[in-house]
Amino acid sequence: MKKTIFACLLAAPLFVSCAYDQGASASSESGFTSLFDGTSLKGWRFMGKPGEEYKVRDGKIVCEQGIGGNLFTENEFENFVLRFDFVCADPGANNGVGIRAPFEGDAAYVGMEIQVLEESGAEAKYGKLRPEQFHGSVYDVFAAKHGAMKPVGQWNTEEIVADGRHIKVTLNGQIITDVDLNTVTDAHKLAKHPGLLRERGHIGFLGHSDHVEFRNIRAKALPSNFAKDNTAPYPGFTALYNGKDLTGWKGLLASPNDNPAKRATLSPEKRAEEQAKADARMRSSWQSLNGELAFDGKGDSLATLRDDYGDFELFVDFKIKEHGDSGLYLRGSPQVQIWDPFTQPTKFGSEVGSGGLYNNKKNPSKPTKVADKPIGQWNHFHVIMQGEKVTVFLNDELVTHNVTLENYWDYSQPIFPTGQIELQNHGNNLWFKNVYLRELPRN
Repeated sequence: MKKTIFACLLAAPLFVSCAYDQGASASSESGFTSLFDGTSLKGWRFMGKPGEEYKVRDGKIVCEQGIGGNLFTENEFENFVLRFDFVCADPGANNGVGIRAPFEGDAAYVGMEIQVLEESGAEAKYGKLRPEQFHGSVYDVFAAKHGAMKPVGQWNTEEIVADGRHIKVTLNGQIITDVDLNTVTDAHKLAKHPGLLRERGHIGFLGHSDHVEFRNIRAKALPSNFAKDNTAPYPGFTALYNGKDLTGWKGLLASPNDNPAKRATLSPEKRAEEQAKADARMRSSWQSLNGELAFDGKGDSLATLRDDYGDFELFVDFKIKEHGDSGLYLRGSPQVQIWDPFTQPTKFGSEVGSGGLYNNKKNPSKPTKVADKPIGQWNHFHVIMQGEKVTVFLNDELVTHNVTLENYWDYSQPIFPTGQIELQNHGNNLWFKNVYLRELPRN
C-alpha cells in the first residue's frame, strides 16, 4: 500500500489537521485489523441524537464541539489489543473509549470507559477531579498515572489491552494503567459498575461535547477465556463440574428437607440417611455425558456438595428443550429462572425470558429483556450475588441488576447468608456445563 508522506508542525494550542493512511499501521502489525477505513463510518454505529453524528474528515473520526453521542463498532470484542491515535483540540477536552460495552446505557457503567481527557486544563474546566477521572483511568474505578500526555493539539498514541480480567493502558510508550478487575469486590462499586465484569461488548468513542479526533484505529483479537469447556476461565475461579463425573455434587434431599431451614434441624444420622437416598436418585437421573451434566427429566434437582457459599460470582451454561423449565438456586433458595420464552403457546409467563428472580413478591421478578438463545442452543449465565443482592447477565446481556433475592422459604426473613448451589429440575430434559464459581469476600 502506498504510504502518505506528510509533515505537520504542531504546537499547543495550535491544532493542525493532517492526511493519514489508515491502513499503514494495521497492515504492518501482525494480527491487527483496521477498524476504520479512513473514508466512512462503515462498521460503526452511532448512538445519540440526530444531528450530533461523528464526522469523517481527512482520514480521521471527528467528535466535534457540542456532540455528546457515542460511536460504537458493530462487532463485539472479548479479549483484544486496541491501538489508536487521538488529539484533544482544546484544554480539558473530554471523550472516552468504551470497551466491552452494549449499545444502550451509559458505557462507563454497563460496560467500561477508559477515560480520554486533556489533563492540563481539566481541573480549570471541571473543578477538582478524583484520581480515577483522569486520562487513562478505568473511569470511576482505577486511577491512571499522570505525565504521559502530550500538549494540547499534539497527537497521542494509545494502546488498550483487555485480556480477561487484566486491563492495561499504555500512553505514548508509558504504561499508565495496569489493573486486575478481580480486585474489585466492594458490593457498592460492583452494583454501580455491573459492566466491569462483562465478558464482551463493543468498542466505542464516548462523546462529551468536546472536540476530540481519532485516527489509525486497529485491533487484534486475543484468545477467549471460555475456549475450553469445563476449565475455569479466570484466576480465582473453581470449576464446580469437572466435565467427567459427578464429583463435587449430591442429590437434593426430598421435600420437606429441600428447605434449608428444615434440613438444618435433622440429626446427623437422619441427614446422612436422607442424603444416601437422594444420592441414589441422583445417580439414576443425572449423568456426566460428553462433558455435560445431563438430566433425564425423571428425578430431583442437583446440588453442590458444599453448602456454605456466601457471596460469589458464578458462571453456568445451560440448554433446554421446547417448554423447558429449570433454574439456579442460590444459597439453596429459588431462583434465577430458566425457561422457554419462544415456543407457543408459552407457559406460566415464560415469554418474559430467563434470568429473572421468579419467586420474588415485593422486588422485581422479571428480567429486563428476553436474551435467551433459540431452543436447543447453549445459553450462558453470569451471576453475581453479594449480600441479598443478585445481578444476572444472560448471554452477555444485563437482565437483572442488583435485585434483592427474597427468601422463598420464609418471606418474613432475609435470604440465608450461606448455602448450596442447585440446578433445578421441573420434569424435563436439561443440560449444564461450564459451571464456575469465585467466592467473594463478605462486605
